[in-house]
Amino acid sequence: MIVSPSEISHNELYGILLNSVAPRPIAWVSTISPSGQHNLAPFSFFNVVCVDPPLLAFAPGLRRPKQPESGRGEAKDTLRNIRETREFVVNIVTYELREAMNLTSGEYDASVNEFEVAKLTPDPSKIVRPPRVAESPVSFECKLHQILDFSPAPTSGSLVIGEIVSIHMNDRHITDGKLDRNSLDLIGRMGGLQYTRTMQRFEMVRPKLG
Repeated sequence: MIVSPSEISHNELYGILLNSVAPRPIAWVSTISPSGQHNLAPFSFFNVVCVDPPLLAFAPGLRRPKQPESGRGEAKDTLRNIRETREFVVNIVTYELREAMNLTSGEYDASVNEFEVAKLTPDPSKIVRPPRVAESPVSFECKLHQILDFSPAPTSGSLVIGEIVSIHMNDRHITDGKLDRNSLDLIGRMGGLQYTRTMQRFEMVRPKLG
């Protein structure tokens, strides 16, 4: 079976991409509005993209427009806050935090504090204004590096690239001065309602040539 993206519906293409490009890490992004309103939401179009400079990127889609006849989706609170403040924190999601993360995925009004909805602890960051999730084992404070806006279709989105300016790691996950990757029970997003745990792991040695 071969399909062309231009010949299938948005929902069909969305399903193919999310079911095949997986598992996807989850960026649990905390932001703060210019007026001081806290916001927290998860995004699974996310990854580290560079080490020097240290850059993370995630892609928030658009909300469905409240007035369908307008044809244009609406920016999510996370994206709007980052445009206005140029700061955010990416918190890592573990299996233990899955339910809290899921609670923050609702399309709440901008006046709602998702930290309170999910009963999470907002801890002050070292450099940026948005708080980090205290319960998360690793949090990355970020300054905005760049936003790439895609085409202005109702279902388009943006790519947010942030430069890491501070990293918080829970001491429970530090062994011999290093982050113990085997202690992090991370989860990833699959298609539909499915997630996966990352505790089943295997190793392979890269071939040496020459």
